[in-house]
Amino acid sequence: VAIRSSSLLEDSHYQPFAGIFSTYMIPYLDDKFEMIRMISDGIKAVYASVFYKDSKSYMVATQNIIDQEKMAVVLQEVAGSQYNNRFYPTISGVARSINYYPLGDEKQEDGVVQMGLGLGKYIVDGNQGLRFSPLHANKILQLSDVNTALKETQTRFYSLSTDPIVEDFSIDDSFNLKKLGLKEADSDGTLQYISSTYDPNDMVIREGYYPGGRKIISFVHILQHNMLPLADVLDKVLKICRNEMGREVEIEFAVNLISQREAIFYLLQIRPIVDSKEVISEDLSLIDPNDTIMYSKNALGHGSIKDIQDIVYVKTEGFNPANNQLIAREIEDLNKKFIDSDINYVLVAPGRWGSSDPWLGIPIKWPHISQARIIGEITLDQYRIDPSQGSHFFQNLTSLGVAYFTINPFIENGGFFNEEFLNGQEAIYETKYIRYVTFKKPFTIKVNGKKKIGVAMKPDH
Repeated sequence: VAIRSSSLLEDSHYQPFAGIFSTYMIPYLDDKFEMIRMISDGIKAVYASVFYKDSKSYMVATQNIIDQEKMAVVLQEVAGSQYNNRFYPTISGVARSINYYPLGDEKQEDGVVQMGLGLGKYIVDGNQGLRFSPLHANKILQLSDVNTALKETQTRFYSLSTDPIVEDFSIDDSFNLKKLGLKEADSDGTLQYISSTYDPNDMVIREGYYPGGRKIISFVHILQHNMLPLADVLDKVLKICRNEMGREVEIEFAVNLISQREAIFYLLQIRPIVDSKEVISEDLSLIDPNDTIMYSKNALGHGSIKDIQDIVYVKTEGFNPANNQLIAREIEDLNKKFIDSDINYVLVAPGRWGSSDPWLGIPIKWPHISQARIIGEITLDQYRIDPSQGSHFFQNLTSLGVAYFTINPFIENGGFFNEEFLNGQEAIYETKYIRYVTFKKPFTIKVNGKKKIGVAMKPDH
């Protein structure tokens, strides 16, 4: 049984207040008195979570008063099956009706899903699941090549311990959950229909479950071979929920796979997307580009950032792609300093980011620019490269929520990069190829993912 809160503020359509209070899970026991004791302790622990430090600070941040809060407690059946002394569903995940990082021919309104093996807390907590758009389930970035699949797919999962809870309930609501490796799932027999197998001898990933070899959580039979119509179900549910709520929605779901032909789909929760950082009510198209450092009408991501003061950019005057490998090393060295001081920054350069071909752009890998939170890709008159999102690169953009601005001043509404303004600022660090500028005050960055407009404002604008 899951014991979770249902409060006035949490379930409001217009306030960002989801997932702040605790949800406890307790196992089923034959001893009914022991079961009642655990349920009773769980209910007390959910009420107590209103007074936890995180909840109180969230109340202050959203300008709510704790006296106004009223809470009921919901007891909900946990989806899943029992395997020895652990309990979990085959699949769980989160789906959103809008996708701020559409790839290729995906559209924003097609939505996006993040799902994995085991209990949904693994996905909700931001761990690595499989990401795909329901209408494009046969094109999954994480499975596009062997290296990406090995690095960027799920390696662990959560299960509920079915042992009785004898100790006091912890502030950490996952205290009786087990975080396990895929070998445990393999011994439970739950990987048979949801995995592919890496063959180290041929260095290929074979679709489906085979003895030996590392297992990749690919859901290949379900998403690509239509063993179950899960992608269609998610697409329909998202559209129905969006129409009924009259706004973009997020759902939590689980699937328990019983056999190759039978499964149960659980719709666990529906909520409107009203995350405060995602409410961009301002019309960014009315902003004068001259008030900006960077302006793009082809931006990925969504939300606003107000705590960045630093910009690193590759000088465009005299730019020569023959120097791209040298530039990559300089940026990598600078990024190490940002890591040491825990500073985020904006990074701008001509050509494709993350390209393995140094003639098409700066040939860097993600760890070399890991502190960048906004990445700009600009087109030059003598250097017109089609914008691209390399697979490893794009995977990190989406999982870390990094905004991506594409700027091509040679087409109508192609955007604007105010290098002249930056050149007028004193540089903290400068080489033949790159320049690093910091401002005394943070500047505001806003991205409207629905309209694909992104702006980085000049300080004090």
